[in-house]
Amino acid sequence: MTATPSLLPPFDPSDPLGLDDLLTDEDRAVRDTVRRWAADRVLPDIADWYERGELPGIRELARELGAIGALGMALTGYGCAGASHLQYGLACLELEAADSGIRSLVSVQGSLAMYAIWRFGSEDQKQQWLPRMAAGEVIGCFGLTEPDHGSDPAGMRTHAKREGTDWVLTGRKMWITNGSVAGVAVVWARTDDGIRGFVVPTDAPGFTATDIKHKWSLRASVTSELVLDEVRLPADAMLPEARGLGAPLRCLSHARYGIVWGSMGAARTCFEAALDYARTREQFGKPIGAFQLTQAKLADMALELHKGVLLAHHLGRRFDARRLQPEQISFGKLNNVREAIDICRTARTILGANGISLEYPVMRHATNLESVLTYEGTAEMHQLVLGKALTGLDAFR
Repeated sequence: MTATPSLLPPFDPSDPLGLDDLLTDEDRAVRDTVRRWAADRVLPDIADWYERGELPGIRELARELGAIGALGMALTGYGCAGASHLQYGLACLELEAADSGIRSLVSVQGSLAMYAIWRFGSEDQKQQWLPRMAAGEVIGCFGLTEPDHGSDPAGMRTHAKREGTDWVLTGRKMWITNGSVAGVAVVWARTDDGIRGFVVPTDAPGFTATDIKHKWSLRASVTSELVLDEVRLPADAMLPEARGLGAPLRCLSHARYGIVWGSMGAARTCFEAALDYARTREQFGKPIGAFQLTQAKLADMALELHKGVLLAHHLGRRFDARRLQPEQISFGKLNNVREAIDICRTARTILGANGISLEYPVMRHATNLESVLTYEGTAEMHQLVLGKALTGLDAFR
């Protein structure tokens, strides 16, 4: 039987599609834990960190994130939480609702560095690194992108050569999140046997990491250049199960999945800021939310926001059922980041001049999303991934 209108719950502007009904009590508990942590530890200071271009206390933040199980949370064993991929997605949404830089810290730690070791590493490598990384005692980074090779990592110049039983790595990596604060780096290099991954302690002689300054996006995030100047590693530093470019690309798929969710967190924060502003800001004798054009903007923003969250839910369920395909992740990343940027820009128009002030979150999120749009695969690269999947024709080269 259909419920009568009098028995229906009131319409909830914060959850207009009733998506909360899709979550279990455990899902909500994970979400609420991360939301509370972000509210307590990030939101009071994030505007100041962003303005200063710093993320002070990052090691303490990492330990706190480890304590709530947010680092490598969808991995099993070795001190990891063993949460569902949907729960990891919810965590990414709440973290990026605070700031993209905080979500990037967690994504690089868990979906890139930890996942690479967990999926492709030896048992000794897993035992040595993963428990400490899950606890936030050791921060990791992921060295794939180079100054001259971003969208085409197959052209990387970093190389590793054998000298006796050792490996010697030489090269540069660029735009590396967590680089200068990492205790371990997963570095991808060209060898005579193809592209291989290496676990590199950052205190190894010849390894240096320098922060990249003058960023106007992801300012509350550590971004570095890595230089490997004949870094000598033992034979067992190589990830034994990682062969070819498919290994780092598989890691990137995990990180991109988190972005599908995280981008909707940034969009949600900007939508909520615009909605609150529209209800309270008065012009021409009434709140601007009472004008048709403002309501049209809010309606369109709500549509794209909650469609994006619904898409993320769908991909999360497929991930947990082991049915999620890389092309589907591209679908989510392309759509959700693009729509999130549009939501933030529209929110800025509703706030008018106040939209550019750090007293409001809108411009901060908008500028962050400009980076999220291009890292882990530019919009154009994901369009080509989908184009190839749809047509069967390769347009990359």
